[in-house]
Amino acid sequence: MTSMSLSIKDLLEDKAYGLDLQLLCGDAGLTNRLYSSRIQKPGLALTGYTEHLHPDRVQVLGNTEISYLSQIPEEVGSRHIEKLCTYPIACFIVTKGLDPPEFLKRSAQGAGIPLLVTHHQSSTFISLITKFLEESLLPSTHIHGVLVDVLGVGVLLLGKSGIGKSECALDLVIRGHRLVADDVIHIKKKMPAALVGQAGETIQYHMEIRGLGIINIKDLYGVSSIREKKIIDMVLELVEWDANQEYERLGIDEPMKTILGVDLPHVKIPVRPGRNLTSIIEVAARNFLLKGMGYHSAREFHEKLLARLEFRPLGNEVE
Repeated sequence: MTSMSLSIKDLLEDKAYGLDLQLLCGDAGLTNRLYSSRIQKPGLALTGYTEHLHPDRVQVLGNTEISYLSQIPEEVGSRHIEKLCTYPIACFIVTKGLDPPEFLKRSAQGAGIPLLVTHHQSSTFISLITKFLEESLLPSTHIHGVLVDVLGVGVLLLGKSGIGKSECALDLVIRGHRLVADDVIHIKKKMPAALVGQAGETIQYHMEIRGLGIINIKDLYGVSSIREKKIIDMVLELVEWDANQEYERLGIDEPMKTILGVDLPHVKIPVRPGRNLTSIIEVAARNFLLKGMGYHSAREFHEKLLARLEFRPLGNEVE
């Protein structure tokens, strides 16, 4: 698992979320790291009360904060800000394009705390940066496999190299299902307990078929055959058939596979000549959907079987 963090420089370089940040001073702190997606408006900390200050968070100064600092005597404001800057503040961000007081700039520069400004309103900016931080700081990992969207179910295909994962995925695409990623899957955890998988930018929409080479699924089958990302709902592992190995026969037990702390249904499918793996994967997806609606075929069959055994007539017995 990768522990994610961001530098203040990463905020400045953002283009996708439109944070529109400019650095006013404190460039020595551009390497400061952010580990939390939560932000803080310092509020009472500007008056010297720092009991509940969280210096590791982005400190947002809006119209109320800047107006307050501009109206109080400079020596008082300077004293409070200097006290505030003794903490390891990640950064200050001023909204609405406001010009902060000079004593704030001096203190931030002296303490090496980045002071940035954006033209956005406070509410708009908080929404943008929260989304940016949540997306960027999510726990993540990489898994070798194939991710496909089968009937709306995110199916993660695992198995050793050469067992036929990509061939199964290609057959599923031909049947009208959608490819998300082949080979290396980037997985991020969405709170509270969902995993989202997607392909790396360089291999997106591509698939490797041994003997054929690299093919572009989007070009071959159109945009309806691919997805950029998908929540992973279940794991199907392709394993080589072993006559000495016991495989699940009823489906009553539900093994789980844990990825980034999230438990996913884990089904092992033995591979041998003559087995139609694509159909089995489709059935597994349909069965997953049924379970989500409250229908568990294996358990219902088991319960009916037990009921028949319990109430079966004893037959003619001679006393």
